Amino acid sequence: MDSQKFLEQLECTGIVPVIKLENTADAAALAKALYDGGIRCAEVTFRAEGADKVIADMVKAYPDMLVGAGTVLTVEQCDRAIDAGAKFCVAPGLNPKVVQHCLERGIPFVPGVANGSQIEQAIELGLDFVKFFPAEQAGGLPYIKAISAPYSSMKFMPTGGVNENNLNAYLSFKKIVCCGGSWIVPDKLVKAGKWDEITALCRSAVNKMLGFSVAHIGINCEDEAEALEAAAQFSSMFGWEQKPGRSSVFADSLIECMKSPFKGAKGHIAVSCNNVRRAVYQLGNQGFEADMSTAKYDSDGRLTVVYLKHEVAGFAIHLTERT
Repeated sequence: MDSQKFLEQLECTGIVPVIKLENTADAAALAKALYDGGIRCAEVTFRAEGADKVIADMVKAYPDMLVGAGTVLTVEQCDRAIDAGAKFCVAPGLNPKVVQHCLERGIPFVPGVANGSQIEQAIELGLDFVKFFPAEQAGGLPYIKAISAPYSSMKFMPTGGVNENNLNAYLSFKKIVCCGGSWIVPDKLVKAGKWDEITALCRSAVNKMLGFSVAHIGINCEDEAEALEAAAQFSSMFGWEQKPGRSSVFADSLIECMKSPFKGAKGHIAVSCNNVRRAVYQLGNQGFEADMSTAKYDSDGRLTVVYLKHEVAGFAIHLTERT
């Protein structure tokens, strides 16, 4: 798999569940639970026997799912994982021999690092993406920010102690592509076959990761005079400050009165989120497609604004990245 495409898929997913599945017969059911919950990625650890069979069954059930192998410590495990259909391999440490073998077979390898020397070893092997492990125990986000400063091209996947409560703090740092963790696939639920509960945990984690909230509502007015009058009425009623602009007049920051009809029969609703790219991916999986002709990017090429192709009750919807 192309390295850039691999990182793009991981970034869009945001969360990589670390799976230890002892009953290999449950592979397809667990894959469905993840898939239905918005998590279309998995790291199946070789800490459990039959990991290669689990990988094969998950890939067969969901060919578009990004299924990889975890705790890949030997060349032999690497070959078993790749032969089973793994699209990437992960390890808790950095073994140059295993890394090189995996790369020679055309599969991305994500070694575990915890300090600058190990990062430099990864760079020497031609890698630009590593697992930071164990994340919380090794210093957490402050340590990643500090240690990553000299390595401008290196990106990270923190794993170990990451959970729903600190996930967004990690993902807010631009050098972090995604986070690994097992909190959305707890052993207790897996062993009990409570797939619906796992799906609910996945959906909760995805929703919290995206952080959707209403940023403002745009009202289509016929002309500038109507927009000014509408904004004045909101100001009179609620004491909101009027903020005239080139194409609209804001009443406070929540109501935008358009000086001429814009997108949407009645107007538009701006929805803020933590990462527009991830939001576009997740909404697309649910059938809500983005209109990329409306996309806007920042100076780093990061997608920051885009409209959806769908209207709700006459209102167009656009996503905007929270700053």
